[in-house]
Amino acid sequence: MSQRKRLSRTPNTPSVRRSGASLSQEEDDDLSFTMPSTSQVQRGLEKLTPIEVDRKTAEVVKYFLMKDQKKIPIRRADIFKHVLKDYKNILPEIMKRVVQTFDQIFGLKVVEIDSKNHVYILVNKLASAEGAPPVSPSSPKLGLLFVILSVIFMKGGVVRENMIWNILKKLHADPGKRHEEFGDVKRVVTDEFVRQRYLEYTRIAHTDPVEHEFRWGQRATAEVSQTKILDFMGELHDRDPKSWTQQYREAQSTPGPEANTNSQR
Repeated sequence: MSQRKRLSRTPNTPSVRRSGASLSQEEDDDLSFTMPSTSQVQRGLEKLTPIEVDRKTAEVVKYFLMKDQKKIPIRRADIFKHVLKDYKNILPEIMKRVVQTFDQIFGLKVVEIDSKNHVYILVNKLASAEGAPPVSPSSPKLGLLFVILSVIFMKGGVVRENMIWNILKKLHADPGKRHEEFGDVKRVVTDEFVRQRYLEYTRIAHTDPVEHEFRWGQRATAEVSQTKILDFMGELHDRDPKSWTQQYREAQSTPGPEANTNSQR
């Protein structure tokens, strides 16, 4: 079974990060939104000046960059609420220009990681083209994330939280103590990494006391190469990555980050 299939959330496992019982107004508006036709977009553009369209495009680009600084995925509902507002009828044209701007000026690709809820992230084109994933253990916090993603991958795609906490304790990142570099380790892992969609943190049904488990999140699937994970583990344990036969086979047979995402055209 591919990593991608294993990492999908099981139907009977409720998420610990549930939304409220009712959808917010902007989410409801987004779900009921129908993509305008070419003729509708054209009519909308005729009512605006080129300067107005350029200004609105720049505002959306700025919003993407602001969210990406904290690695927070961008929801279309939030774009409507905070930026586009009354400009929804020209969304396709705005997004086309936004994609071109990131591609030609910033060297970034706009990728939709959740086609149902229309959630986007920015991916480094150069890193992807050279075969190096945008996410690598190049900073202490990303190193912490890489350790967790590595454990999940090596253990078959899902891991109980106690295993993660025990491993982090051995690495002197005790979730019960304040860390000099990370601060509240448990908050970083279960809140920050989850909000950024690097991890899924779900409650295990019918457990008392309550237990949770971790899986790769949508951003991890979009950005992180399983081959890179094996290389990382090989360096960590001074072993040839091929010696993990099952995981190596899995990494070779699973499409890389580029194939796991829907690029916006």
